[in-house]
Amino acid sequence: MATFATSDQLLVIIDPVARRTDGESVRIAKDVLSAGATAKLCLPDGPEEFARALARRGSRRPVVVGDDRALVRAVSLLHRQRELAGCVLSMVPVGSVLTLAEALGLPTGAVAAARAVLDGVGRPMDLLVDDSDGVVLGGLRIPPVVPRADRPAEPVGATAVAGRPWLRSTYRSLVRTLASSRPSRLAPAPPGPARLRVEVDGVTLVDLDQPVEAVSVTRGAGGVVEVEARPVSVGAEASLLRAAGHAVTVTGSSFRYQADATVTLPVRTRTWRIVEGAWRLTVPRGA
Repeated sequence: MATFATSDQLLVIIDPVARRTDGESVRIAKDVLSAGATAKLCLPDGPEEFARALARRGSRRPVVVGDDRALVRAVSLLHRQRELAGCVLSMVPVGSVLTLAEALGLPTGAVAAARAVLDGVGRPMDLLVDDSDGVVLGGLRIPPVVPRADRPAEPVGATAVAGRPWLRSTYRSLVRTLASSRPSRLAPAPPGPARLRVEVDGVTLVDLDQPVEAVSVTRGAGGVVEVEARPVSVGAEASLLRAAGHAVTVTGSSFRYQADATVTLPVRTRTWRIVEGAWRLTVPRGA
């Protein structure tokens, strides 16, 4: 794990959603970081300015002040710039979508999180990378969960990190991700069973002739990707189909998936592979 010197220079990128959602936590984070290190503050107005600030960080260690979506955005940008492996990313979680940050071991209190940025260590993290150069930090689910307007959802993979991917049926952050949409878009008719071919390291786990209620893909321990498929039950509850490997390919006529807190456009096929130690995240010492 990487350790940091108190002389480190920080580039503190404060996501606009965090500023709107919880200005007091943002202020506290700025004060703690500025008191403990040389910190340059950046307040981007949108994704383009966020990307420019990250690209121009120079030798400064980037610190994202924001929610799960801001963290995923930063990792995605660094991956596409092919600078992810050489960068230690830090985060002060601020906002309403923080389940992924918690699952990754980050404190969600502004003071504790800012102190962890200053005094923590850089922990190597595995990453799921797909064939369109997209990244998944926590996990993904097919088909995406459609939340009710009165029941928020959480990012895919949050419970899987704790080893229990099927114990919760609602996912708190997705509805917050879509909070700017009209209410009528929050509760469309739930999707029916999907017909998918799921292959793990080239071996078929489930084929098109066996409809499934859901497929879950998460990072597992030891640099593997863990896949679980729940076939449609007939009478008694169907048993889960499980496999682990280094790559998973899903094929179907057209399907959407929820990766972390984002629902994608329809695709016909997608392959994800696990990359061990692809990025490093600052976590509290001893976490």
